[in-house]
Amino acid sequence: MKRWRFKGDKNRSPKKARVRRTGADSDVTWARRFRSPAPERVTSPSPGLESPRIADRAAQAASFASPCVPACARDHGHRLVGPGCGRAGSGCRVEDRAAQSLLNKLIRSNLVDNTNQVEVLQRDPNSPLYSVKSFEELRLKPQLLQGVYAMGFNRPSKIQENALPLMLAEPPQNLIAQSQSGTGKTAAFVLAMLSQVEPANRHPQCLCLSPTYELALQTGKVIEQMGKFYPELKLAYAVRGNKLERGQKISEHIVIGTPGTVLDWCSKLKFIDPKKIKVFVLDEADVMIATQGHQDQSIRIQRMLPRNCQMLLFSATFEDSVWKFAQKVVPDPNIIKLKREEETLDTIKQYYVLCNSRDEKFQALCNIYGAITIAQAMIFCHTRKTASWLAAELSKEGHQVALLSGEMVVEQRAAVIERFREGKEKVLVTTNVCARGIDVEQVSVVINFDLPVDKDGNPDNETYLHRIGRTGRFGKRGLAVNMVDSKHSMNILNRIQEHFNKKIERLDTDDLDEIEKIAN
Repeated sequence: MKRWRFKGDKNRSPKKARVRRTGADSDVTWARRFRSPAPERVTSPSPGLESPRIADRAAQAASFASPCVPACARDHGHRLVGPGCGRAGSGCRVEDRAAQSLLNKLIRSNLVDNTNQVEVLQRDPNSPLYSVKSFEELRLKPQLLQGVYAMGFNRPSKIQENALPLMLAEPPQNLIAQSQSGTGKTAAFVLAMLSQVEPANRHPQCLCLSPTYELALQTGKVIEQMGKFYPELKLAYAVRGNKLERGQKISEHIVIGTPGTVLDWCSKLKFIDPKKIKVFVLDEADVMIATQGHQDQSIRIQRMLPRNCQMLLFSATFEDSVWKFAQKVVPDPNIIKLKREEETLDTIKQYYVLCNSRDEKFQALCNIYGAITIAQAMIFCHTRKTASWLAAELSKEGHQVALLSGEMVVEQRAAVIERFREGKEKVLVTTNVCARGIDVEQVSVVINFDLPVDKDGNPDNETYLHRIGRTGRFGKRGLAVNMVDSKHSMNILNRIQEHFNKKIERLDTDDLDEIEKIAN
């Protein structure tokens, strides 16, 4: 059995490749071929396949963690106002979108409960439309069905009901799917890849592109878990640092990687014969095309593949740029759209407090806490400096406070969020958007210590919606309080009111009776 040495192995011979490889010629079990331990699974019968325990996933992620934190927060020293800081040429927006996607995967404890209808546009409108309500209907290989159930789930999620029959059809059909994180789309395309592999053929048959190293490894985790009863299947990562010897052909059945490395492996280094690929998956397309070079690299890879290769593309959003890209890489597609659950302000009471300084804001915050019972609260600040100061002051007042800021790596953020979700801290002070994916039933109050603005100082209405949308969830009423400390911030608030056509009432925090009324 060949021994593949890793970067940092002092005993490796100089001719050996520095590679993280998963046992090409090994007969070891699936679990041993991968360095990270197999995660403990959730045993509740939730739909879909993407729900390992948070602590386990965060611990595993820490083993391969790199600072996948927005460069703007780390290097430019300023806050994130939306999906990135918007600093021209900095790449901040791209890195933050990738980091947010990874964070959503790490903190997801169950699938999104999406009540929206799935829209299916078939390539052939005359073809019958199939959907499934159980995995048995898909006639999966027994070892794959066993893997699905071992992951603790017993029925397909909403997008899987429609996507899996299309992806597993004979002959295979191409698919473009819009689906947010947490809907089961990763598990869907992993199941499609595993179903198409012929273990006797010792060459890559399925190719999956992810925009970042970390996201590629997260997809690999799902493959490990679903394929644990299929030990013949082998997986390789085409990511940074995995440099093989020239002239070598890899024998793993599935390759997951980033576009640049995969392109090198297919063309320049010829580790992969692209003409033998049966399934091509492009995940996180909206993040992919925002990354310089990834779009062109993905198209070049796609053009090397055989005409009968199945093409599957997934994206959380469907802007024009994503749609144009999708049409280039996925010919004659079926299209599935699962709209994101819309956040609403209808169940949230909104107020603003007039202050003259940071200290007055803090005093108003203390008055609110002194007058009403708050289960858990999220407080959003403009800068890391303000967030650190506020967290320290609240701690002095005896509050259990968690601090979430941009310089943390994604795995650290996930650990902080999980502690807050478990109720170990009652107050979460944060600088970055930190809006999507954090569904904590006990959050009853959201406070904008600073109002959200974009890079030009204009109201960031989308971020405002996401922020205060952290309360008023699960059918409960929520409370949002905005701190206003200048004419400029009052102008911002007025424009937010106009945008949503919702009046935001003034709150006098010096009047304890008035504060008590807002809690009723």
